[in-house]
Amino acid sequence: MGWIPTISELSGPRYQRIVEAMEADIAAGRLVRGQQLPTQRALAKALGIDLTTVTRAYSEARRRGIMEARVGQGSFVSETSARRAVDLPHPVAIDLSMNVPPHPLEAQLDERIIAGMEAIRAQSGLTAYLNYQPPGGSAHEREVAAGWMRARVPHVQADRLVIFPGAQTILFNLLAHLARPGETVLTEALTFPGVKAAAAQLGVKLVGVAMDDGGILPDALAKACRVHRPKAVYLIPTLHNPTTATLSAERRSAIAKIIRDTDTIVIEDDAYGLLDRSASPIANLIPERTYLATTLSKCLAPALRVAYLVTPDGDTQLQMRGHLQATVQMPPPLMVALVTHWIETGIADRIITAIRNEAVGRQQIAQRALKRFQFLAKPAAHHLWLRLPEGRRDVAAHLLRNGLAIVAGDAFTVDGTPPHAARVALGAARNRAELTEALRILIGALHEPADTRQIV
Repeated sequence: MGWIPTISELSGPRYQRIVEAMEADIAAGRLVRGQQLPTQRALAKALGIDLTTVTRAYSEARRRGIMEARVGQGSFVSETSARRAVDLPHPVAIDLSMNVPPHPLEAQLDERIIAGMEAIRAQSGLTAYLNYQPPGGSAHEREVAAGWMRARVPHVQADRLVIFPGAQTILFNLLAHLARPGETVLTEALTFPGVKAAAAQLGVKLVGVAMDDGGILPDALAKACRVHRPKAVYLIPTLHNPTTATLSAERRSAIAKIIRDTDTIVIEDDAYGLLDRSASPIANLIPERTYLATTLSKCLAPALRVAYLVTPDGDTQLQMRGHLQATVQMPPPLMVALVTHWIETGIADRIITAIRNEAVGRQQIAQRALKRFQFLAKPAAHHLWLRLPEGRRDVAAHLLRNGLAIVAGDAFTVDGTPPHAARVALGAARNRAELTEALRILIGALHEPADTRQIV
């Protein structure tokens, strides 16, 4: 009958021991994603226990996200460490609006968090991280981060790196540092809503620069730099949010020359760079003119609140540490300690590999489901950019009324006409089954005649 857990060596209530054995066997590879589990009745008979005990164990396993039930098929090992469907605003049932990484079982996040905290406790004690820490990270934490980043950015040194509590804090502080209210920063014509929000709070003017399917157009950037004389240029050159465009090496070289010739600065948002390591950051071409922001939110987990800023020189590193201290004091010490441990032990890279592989799998599902529609995507991206058919401009609102959330194109527009497109965040689905259902709902809305969706 397949899997039979060994629970005699475990302690606690029997239902809990079944769940713990399931978690242990998943971590050890004895149970794999999608594997069918025995029926509750069969497992109860094999273990010689009451059916109600197994029923309770399976309910707890589903609550923890390690098992899923499929109507008419049975119970299966979950494909991901599924987040519980809680706190979704009414009427959202499936949320594909937030661009977050999936958490496949192979990432073993629960186990690695527990093991990582235990290693930290054994080495220095957890209470050591409950007091104020140096703004921007300790020398050791910055050295570990710099050494890790050198695989992609060889010039990184600890005295040019600042650890921030997330990329949003980096962007806000950089805009405050580089531009005054009323001054201009250039971005792609479509850009990350977070930088729009930060600029609005600071009174900084954003000007969008034309782009195509390959990203920002160098000629348009050169003209905009001459006309607007910006204080900085904010770019997402790899797996662009929302279009997934990744700049070619030729465009990166052209952009680096424009930045140098026009005597300006680049804020390079490398949020997705660790998912596509074949793309070399612009910072490698003009390190003296680039602030490189690398966050772990898209390749590990958003709630870690750990991001790294590489500055052009030592003086600007000290200035950015001062900005950090004045706004949020420090990154979360325990989370920085956990990430530092993961980097030192190679666990961070293994988690990123598992998440990247899951992203590839979800993109393949989307490719098959949306093959009759136009969209932009990249294999390791957590999202895709869906071009809406004519007459379907209200698709996002219509989907929301049917319980599915995506993000309409106007959220990303810097200036000009909102694009006739929407971002679909594949990583936000709790598992592949939920993603498949979400895409089915999406396709139904795209096929539905426009006049049937009017509210009167």
